[in-house]
Amino acid sequence: MSSASDTIIVGKIGAPYGVKGWVKINSFTQIAADIFGYAPWQLNGNGMNNQEIQIDQWRTQGKGLVAKLVGVDSRDDAEHVKNAEISVPTSVLPELEDDFYWKDLIGMQVVTDKGYDLGVIKDMFETGANDVMLVKAKTNDAFGQKERLLPFLHDQVVLSVDKQAKSITVDWDPGF
Repeated sequence: MSSASDTIIVGKIGAPYGVKGWVKINSFTQIAADIFGYAPWQLNGNGMNNQEIQIDQWRTQGKGLVAKLVGVDSRDDAEHVKNAEISVPTSVLPELEDDFYWKDLIGMQVVTDKGYDLGVIKDMFETGANDVMLVKAKTNDAFGQKERLLPFLHDQVVLSVDKQAKSITVDWDPGF
């Protein structure tokens, strides 16, 4: 893929596991083992730029995951791919009916139910309790805010998401 928007990061290669080229896998997918359902993997980091790699074998190991990648046959090879980000083409992701990928939310306009424009979603992150939207406020924000952190809680804060209009309606006090 030529552009970063054509791929999504789904995990990261961890430390070598053993001497035969196995590596630990840090999965960013909701169910950790689902990372192996997406292919092909593209590695970035350690001098690799969208280097395509295939999975030879994988298994759970304790509470984590380990994998043997094609062409990674020794501990030295495993050290070379350590800390590389794992990306997959967005085209391999399943379509979601009533849910959203974070990549779909970034760039959406956030408006209160009373019509106040809070700004645009700049980033999304997970806190453990819930997902959080980082909203970049307009330059002339009446409350002097530059950024806002809003919890992404359906029916409590997030009232509606309109994919077509690229807009999210929230129940939120703009002064907060």
